[in-house]
Amino acid sequence: MRFMSQQTRHILVQHGAELLTEFSYNALGIDRLLRETGVSKGSFYHFFGSKQGFALEVIGWYEAYFEERFCRILGDSETPPLQRLAQWMKTGRNRLARHQFRRGCLVGNLSQELGSTDPVLSKKLQAVFRGWESWIADVLAQAKARNDLPADADTESLARIFWIGWQGAILRAKLEGSGKPLDDFSNFFIAYATQGGNFYIEKVR
Repeated sequence: MRFMSQQTRHILVQHGAELLTEFSYNALGIDRLLRETGVSKGSFYHFFGSKQGFALEVIGWYEAYFEERFCRILGDSETPPLQRLAQWMKTGRNRLARHQFRRGCLVGNLSQELGSTDPVLSKKLQAVFRGWESWIADVLAQAKARNDLPADADTESLARIFWIGWQGAILRAKLEGSGKPLDDFSNFFIAYATQGGNFYIEKVR
């Protein structure tokens, strides 16, 4: 019985994640989720207590899903760091293309919609982004150690810039139904990082 309960919970969280990559949090009615999963409303509130509690679990599931992808692609020490980063972007683009770019990033979607209105979810979303930035910063630091980046490259700033740009590219790809914004950003970021991005950061400041 416990196994069945955990399985039901997992089904709700996974399907909720799929819906929240395509639709807004406010537009996601619990009734639709329950109808599509065949789970009762009583079971939903038994597991999560509230829609906010459900969203927190979905974000946690999505974070763990990305952690596995980071480990598999960015953690591949046999591949040069910048090549790993390029492969990660290519894999992300292909994943979005499988859904005709109708889906976006769950964390990015929720950040846009709820970042200034729900302090609890906002805190969790910011923590996820910080974790993601640390992965990119680490890969860029490895590239810097190989002299693939300038000696004065600020890898933490570049990691923040990466996620700002990548999230924007996902939003534009979803709007246009095209992978071109993702391709453009991927090419830009690698060139930007390897050709002295810090100069441009200082110039803007």
